[in-house]
Amino acid sequence: MTRIACKVAYDGTGFSGYQVQPGKRTVQAELERCLQVIHKGESIKVFASGRTDAAVHAKGQVIHFDSSLSIPEKQWPKAINACLPPDIRVMEAVFVDDEFHARFSVKQKEYRYRVSHTKAADVFTRNFSYHHPFNLNIDAMRDGAFYLVGTYDFSSFCAAKTEVQDKVRTLFKLEIEENDEELVFILVGNGFLYNMVRIIVGTLLEIGAGKRSPIEMMAIRDGQNRDLAGKTVPGHGLYLWDVKYDYPVFKSV
Repeated sequence: MTRIACKVAYDGTGFSGYQVQPGKRTVQAELERCLQVIHKGESIKVFASGRTDAAVHAKGQVIHFDSSLSIPEKQWPKAINACLPPDIRVMEAVFVDDEFHARFSVKQKEYRYRVSHTKAADVFTRNFSYHHPFNLNIDAMRDGAFYLVGTYDFSSFCAAKTEVQDKVRTLFKLEIEENDEELVFILVGNGFLYNMVRIIVGTLLEIGAGKRSPIEMMAIRDGQNRDLAGKTVPGHGLYLWDVKYDYPVFKSV
């Protein structure tokens, strides 16, 4: 058996999330359906670096699976993409050691969230950027972001319905880029709680709109209570951008 890791990109618009759900279209289901075709009816289990919610996109999702086929490494993307729908693409595939695990070997993840602040919504980006047509104080948002970089209990920035008990995570980077009429929130951490990125962005937008002061972010963080933080922004502005391991898994950057 050969273990194969793939970097996968997908447009989350038409999916009910990554993970298999009965009666719903998901990214995992499409990948496993395709691999079953390639393996002539054999069921192949796919493991991912993590789940993404409905409408959330990925540029650098990582999966792995085991195969008994002797397809050359370079031919795997072509083989899989041939039977995938056009809103999912395997960008690269490599052979990895049996110890590699797409989820449990992760060291860092990068998420990005896009916010359009044009007056009128752009019909061509409506599924890929959250439209927020209000004046924002970018410097204030950056000041608020400062209080979240480090190792903290992020309970205030986690959906209440989560079953995860340990909510301590390390956020290595939280930056806001300005690109024309769009803001890009860049977050890099050792792991993320359910809805963590979307709640952080929602809270920062409230700071940018003057509804909160930047210093309040420290009290929200230390309060460890979801009710203290801002609204959860929609999923369609979110991207799983990159996943890093102990060593570079893929040849492309």
